[in-house]
Amino acid sequence: MSAFASEPGLDDIRDAAGHDTEVDVAVHLHDGTIRLSILWTQEILLNADDADQVAQALQRAAEHARRITATRKDRTGQPAPESY
Repeated sequence: MSAFASEPGLDDIRDAAGHDTEVDVAVHLHDGTIRLSILWTQEILLNADDADQVAQALQRAAEHARRITATRKDRTGQPAPESY
């Protein structure tokens, strides 16, 4: 089982040029880091609507990551190591 939780709303986003490129945004459930993956290539061309969806997914991931790191800080009383 992966420690990353992927954003489910990006399943249908594909490269605007017709390539089989996909994008994935995921949050690491233990340390709150965010992974942005562009699958099958090094770049992806997005139309405006798909770019909005990716941007919104990144914003949701950032909020989720902040909750994870805040929870870790609350439990230990110290900032999470990656925030030093």
